[in-house]
Parts: sequence; C-alpha cells; structure tokens
Amino acid sequence: MTSVRPKLKPETPKTITAWDTASGQVVWMRADGSWSDDPTELGVFTGAAAEDALAKAQTQEGEITDPYFMEVTADGQIAGRETLRESIRANGPTVPYGVII
Repeated sequence: MTSVRPKLKPETPKTITAWDTASGQVVWMRADGSWSDDPTELGVFTGAAAEDALAKAQTQEGEITDPYFMEVTADGQIAGRETLRESIRANGPTVPYGVII
C-alpha cells in the first residue's frame, strides 16, 4: 500500500515513517533500522543510505504498513511540504481517542 507523495532530492534530510500494523500507531525508523513510536528517536537519512533504509522498511511490510520518506531537518525536526500533515502524525490525532463525533 502506498500513496503518491512528493519526491525528495537525494541530499534532502529525511526519515522513514509508517504505521505499526498491530496497533495502528505512527512509527519512525531509528538510525539502526528499528522502529519507534517516539518521534524524538527518528533516524535522519540522505542519499543512498536513505534509499537502502526505505528498501529495508519495505521488506518489513506486515510488521509495519506503508513506509515512506518524510522530510526532516538535519537534526531530525519535521520540515518540508507536508509539515501540517507530518506534525499531526508526530503529535497524535486532532481528536482525542475514544471521542465519537
């Protein structure tokens, strides 16, 4: 499962985000290739290392769902074209869990 997203240049700092398949929570790939639900632990990737990390993430479909690049700053802060969307991913839903609208 993938969505069409803007293509980031190789030199653009990026992380990989996905959903944890079992819980549905947003997760980020750490620098060591493991996954965390804490956005302060995300790994920052560029160039070929970024492509390799995304390829590794795609082999983990089942554990995680829909991995993709997300633009970040060199120090791991959310940035880029989809800042609002990615800020919501990092900070949680805009409606508290359990609220029925």
